[in-house]
Amino acid sequence: MGQLAALERQIFDFLGFQWAPILGNFLQIIVVILGLFGTIQFRPRYIVVYTVWTALWVTWNVFIICFYLEVGGLSKETDLMTFNISMHRSWWREHGPGCIRRVVRPSAPGILDDYSYVSVTGCIIDFQYLEVIHSAIQILLSLIGFVYACYVISVFMEEEDSFDFIGGLDSYSYRQTHQELVELKPVKPVEISNEH
Repeated sequence: MGQLAALERQIFDFLGFQWAPILGNFLQIIVVILGLFGTIQFRPRYIVVYTVWTALWVTWNVFIICFYLEVGGLSKETDLMTFNISMHRSWWREHGPGCIRRVVRPSAPGILDDYSYVSVTGCIIDFQYLEVIHSAIQILLSLIGFVYACYVISVFMEEEDSFDFIGGLDSYSYRQTHQELVELKPVKPVEISNEH
């Protein structure tokens, strides 16, 4: 479920040329695949990587919420999400539910013909709240995934601790005291005679 939400978010971030979230979403998708692989193949280390990444992913999504709500001096009008490469903003800014988008060509001389202003009106919900909702959903799914991953790791560790190698030490032998141990001595081979 978390991977589908990250994939959906990746699509809309690509449409808005949001390079920082694109990179984060890509890593999220890769690490979720790694976590699923670790669960299926009984690889606790992969699941540990997933849990560590999940903590970072939650932190990233909290940052995005703060960014779009302009908490702590952050401004959604900066080019931070595009790594200052372009002036693109969230795709939801112009394409949100109910938004009416109008392109206005500048009439002033000397302004390039391909440059235009976009006027957006009638949005049911502002784009920053859609971005906050996306991040909140990611946080919720990540927290569920984190709890599940911790549970799976604990189950794997219990199974690993209780495993008894065939012909090896059983679960009680390591608790025996020194006095209970039997001293082993080499045995001489017995010769069998063929006389009948």
